[in-house]
Amino acid sequence: MSQPFRRVDGGRVDRGRTVTFQFDGTAYEAHPGDTLSSALLANGVRIVARGPYTGRPRGVYGIAAEEPNAFVQVDSGPGEPMVRATTLEVYDGLVARSLAGKGELRAEPDDSRYDKTWAHCDVLVVGAGPAGLAAAHAAAVTGARVILADERPSPGGDLLGGRAHLDGRPAMDWVADTHARLAALPEVRVLTRTTVTGFYDGNFLVAVQRRTEHLGLAAPAHVARQRLWHIRAGRVVLATGAHERPILFPDNDRPGIMLAAAAAGYAWRYGVLPGRRAVVAGAHDGALWAAVELVDAGVELAAVLDVRSLPEGQVHRALRDRGVVVSAGHGVVGTDADASGVLSAVWIARTDGEARRIPCDLLATSGGWNPAVHLYSQAGGRPVWSLDHAAFVPGDPVPSVWCVGAAAGTFDLADALAEGGEAGWQAAAATGEEPLPPATDSVSGTGAPAACWLTGPVDERADSVFVDLQRDATLRDVRRAVGAGMVSSEHVKRFTTAGTAADQGRTTGVTTVGILAGLLGLPVGAVGTTTYRPPYTPISFGLLAGRDRGRLLDPERRTPMHERHEAAGAVFEDVGQWKRPWYYPRPGEDLHRAVERECRAARESVAMMDVSTLGKIELRGPDVGEFLDRVYTNRFSTLRVGQCRYGVMCLADGMLFDDGVTARIAPDHYHLTTTTGNAAKVLDWLEEWLQTEWPSLRVSATSVTDQWAAVALVGPGSREVLSRLAPALDVSAAAFPFLTVRDATVAGIPARVFRISFTGELSYEINVPAWYGLALWDAVAAAGVTPYGTETMHVLRAEKGFIVAGQDTDGTVTPHDAGLGWAVSTAKHFIGQRSLTRTDTARADRKRLVGLLPADPLVVLAEGAQLVVDADAPTPVPMLGHVTSSYHSAALGRSFALALVAGGLTHRGETFYAVDSGRAHPVVVTDPVFYDAEGARRDG
Repeated sequence: MSQPFRRVDGGRVDRGRTVTFQFDGTAYEAHPGDTLSSALLANGVRIVARGPYTGRPRGVYGIAAEEPNAFVQVDSGPGEPMVRATTLEVYDGLVARSLAGKGELRAEPDDSRYDKTWAHCDVLVVGAGPAGLAAAHAAAVTGARVILADERPSPGGDLLGGRAHLDGRPAMDWVADTHARLAALPEVRVLTRTTVTGFYDGNFLVAVQRRTEHLGLAAPAHVARQRLWHIRAGRVVLATGAHERPILFPDNDRPGIMLAAAAAGYAWRYGVLPGRRAVVAGAHDGALWAAVELVDAGVELAAVLDVRSLPEGQVHRALRDRGVVVSAGHGVVGTDADASGVLSAVWIARTDGEARRIPCDLLATSGGWNPAVHLYSQAGGRPVWSLDHAAFVPGDPVPSVWCVGAAAGTFDLADALAEGGEAGWQAAAATGEEPLPPATDSVSGTGAPAACWLTGPVDERADSVFVDLQRDATLRDVRRAVGAGMVSSEHVKRFTTAGTAADQGRTTGVTTVGILAGLLGLPVGAVGTTTYRPPYTPISFGLLAGRDRGRLLDPERRTPMHERHEAAGAVFEDVGQWKRPWYYPRPGEDLHRAVERECRAARESVAMMDVSTLGKIELRGPDVGEFLDRVYTNRFSTLRVGQCRYGVMCLADGMLFDDGVTARIAPDHYHLTTTTGNAAKVLDWLEEWLQTEWPSLRVSATSVTDQWAAVALVGPGSREVLSRLAPALDVSAAAFPFLTVRDATVAGIPARVFRISFTGELSYEINVPAWYGLALWDAVAAAGVTPYGTETMHVLRAEKGFIVAGQDTDGTVTPHDAGLGWAVSTAKHFIGQRSLTRTDTARADRKRLVGLLPADPLVVLAEGAQLVVDADAPTPVPMLGHVTSSYHSAALGRSFALALVAGGLTHRGETFYAVDSGRAHPVVVTDPVFYDAEGARRDG
C-alpha cells in the first residue's frame, strides 16, 4: 500500500509510524495524527459520500467542523453514525464507510462509558487559536481560575501546520511555549478535543470532550469514551475562529472542489496534496494566500482567479515571484468531471467575457470568512452585517462575554493577539500594567473582501448550483421559495432544507442569506441570519445519558431479605426501583395457582410479606402535629402517643396524591409511611411546604426507608405466631388494639410493631433496623409462615376495596371519588381543601370508585378496559369509566374488579360492558368492598 498524494515531508503527523484502516471495504495506510479525511486524500480517494437525493458523488470539502460532505459510518469499536471524516482521528483498525446524508444506529448496545462532570471557573476561553491562547494566558497570570477548551487535539488553531511567524520565529514555537506556561499554572485547565456546544443563561456552557476515540481499539475500557462538561463561568472569551465560505457556480459539488484554506491546510498541517494541478478562485486576500501555500507545497497552479479588480499588492507579488499571475475580475462559471464524477476541468471567464476550459484535479474556492458567532448568538448576541468584512460579525456586546480574533472579524494575526490578550485581562478583572502581545511579521492586504455569492451563468442552470451540499438543496429551490412568497431566512431554510443538515449551514448558510437578499432586492443585513441554536455540533444520546443507562438508568434497590426471596424461587417485579417478590411458585405452580395458595394462607391461617419497601419518614419537632394537619385531609394533632391513623394527602388541586399510616412515637416524634412508589415524591412535597410556605414551623423530615426492614404478619393465626416470637409483648386485642404501635423485642431483635392491616385480616407490621431484616425474616419463616408476594397483596387489598394510589387513581381522583370522604375533615384547613369546594369537584357525575362483577366468573377483566353502556352502539361510544384493578379471588371463588365510573354507586346493580381489544364483557356494578364488609376479621 502507498499514499500517492502524501508529500515527502512536512505536516504534523508521525511519519515514523504507520496505521492501517479500512474505508468502503478497502484497506489503506495512514500516520498517527491524520484525520480520516486527510488519510483518504493522501491515498487518492476522492469520492467520500453521495448526495442523499441526487446520488451525485461528493468529496472532502473542508478541514474541520464546517465539513458538509464527508460524513461516515464508523463500524469499528462501539461504532457511530454520521461522524465527520475531518474530525475523526485515524487509528489502527479503524473501519468506516461512506454515507449518503444519513447514518444508521447499530443493533448492538454501546458498552462504552460516558461521563458527566461539573466545573466552575473565573474565565472560560473557547478556542485555543492565537487569540484564545493570548486571552487564556493574560487571564491566567492574574491567578484567575481559567479553563481553555478547543476542539482540536492540540492548541494552535489555524496556526497548526502553518508557516506564520511571531517575533521572527515560527508561530508554532510561540504556541508551544504558551501552552507550556499555561500547563504549569495550577489554576489553569486546558481541555483539548473538547467542543463547547451550548451557551445558556448565567454563563452556563456545555462542552463535549472526546477522551479515547483517537485511541480506537486500544482505548482502555475503564476510561470514559466521552465526557460531558457542565461549566459555570464568571466570564467567557469566545475565540471560536471563523468558517470559510465558498463561491457558488454550476456543478459546484464535484469531488475535487474544496475550500481554499482547507486545501492549503491539508498540504501543510497533514503533509497531503489535495490535488496536483489546481485552480484557485476567491473574493478576498485569504484565497490568494492559500494559493501561495499550495504552490509552495508542490501543487501546480493552473490559474488563480480573483473576482475583484484591485491594484497589485504583496500577495500578488508573492505569487508573481512564484511564476503565477492573478486573473483579476475572473470567476468560475462551470466544471467538468471524468467518468467517475470527479473534477477534471474548470471553466473560467470574466464577467463579460468568453469562458475557457482549464484541466485540473483541484478547485480551491473561497468567498471569505464567516466569524463563528454561534455561541455568541446563543448567549443572546445578535450578529450584524459588516460591509468591511463582508460577513456577519458580533453586534452589541453581551455582558461578561468577549469575542476576539476571527470570531470578531479580526483576521490580522497581530491584531488578534492583542485583542485576545486585552480580553483575557479584562475578563479576569485584573489591575495593573497589561502585558504586550508578541510582535508578529504582519502581512499587508490589498483590499477589502467582496461579498460574492455566485459566479457563472446560473439562470438556466440553477438546479446544478448547490447551496447546501448535504441536503442537495439548490439555487432553484431558493428561487422557488421566494416565488412562493417567502421573505424570511427562517422560512426559506425550512422550505429548501438548506442549513438543516448536520453541518447546520456552517459552510453555505451565510451564502444562502446573500443569495436570498439578492433575489429580494434587500441588503444582506436586512435579511439576517437564521437562529443559531445549541448544540453547535451533535451530541450523542449515550453521552447525554452518561452513566444513567442500562442497569444504572433506574437504580435497582433490594431489601435486606432479597437473598431469601431468591432462594425461595420468587418471581420479581419492579416497584418504585425496588425488586419486590411478585409470587413464590412451588414446583408445578403457575402465577394463578401460587397466588391462590398464598391468598388462602393469609385468609385461613397465617402468611408473611416483605414490606420493607414502604416509604418511611421520621418527623420531629414541636409543630409536627400542626404540620400534618395541614398536609393530610384528616386531623393528626389529636393523635395520642402510641396510636396510628390512616391519612390521605391531596395536591393543591384537591386530587389524591398519596395515602398511608402515621404513628405518633413520642410527643414530638411521628413515623409516617407512604406507598412504595411515592416515597421520594412525598418527602419532596413535605420539604417544599416546610421550606417555601411554612418555614416558621419547627419540623424536620428525614427519610428512613432504608434504615428499617419490615415484615407484615397476616392472617387469623398471626397473633399466636407473634406471641411466640415476642413473649414479653401482650398481643391481646385489649392490650394491643387496632391502629396502635408498640416497642418490643421480636425474635431477640429490638422492634417497632404496628397493629395495622392492608388485607382486612388480623395483621402486624414488624419493623426492625435494616441489618436485622434477614434474621427477622428467618425467624418468622421458621414459625411455619407462608410468604406471599405483591400479586397476592393486591388481591387481598382489592377484595376489601382498599385503593393503591397511582393504580386506582390517576391524578383526577379526589378522596371523595375514591370512597375516602370519611377521611376528609370539615373542621380544619389542609392542602387542596379549597379545590374540593369547587363545583366541578363536587358534581354528581364525577368518576367514582365502584366494584365490578363480570357475568362470567372466570373472566379476569383487563386493567384499563373501558366501560360502556351498549357494546353494540355505533361509534363513537361514550365511555363511562375504566377498570383500575382486576383479579381472581380464591375467597370469592370468582373474578372481580375495581373501577372508576361516572356517577359511581348511583349505577349499583346496573350492567355495563368492559371493552378491551375488541372484546366486550358484561359486568355488574357493585360496592367496592367484596369481602368481610363488616370488618369482623380485622381483630381476629
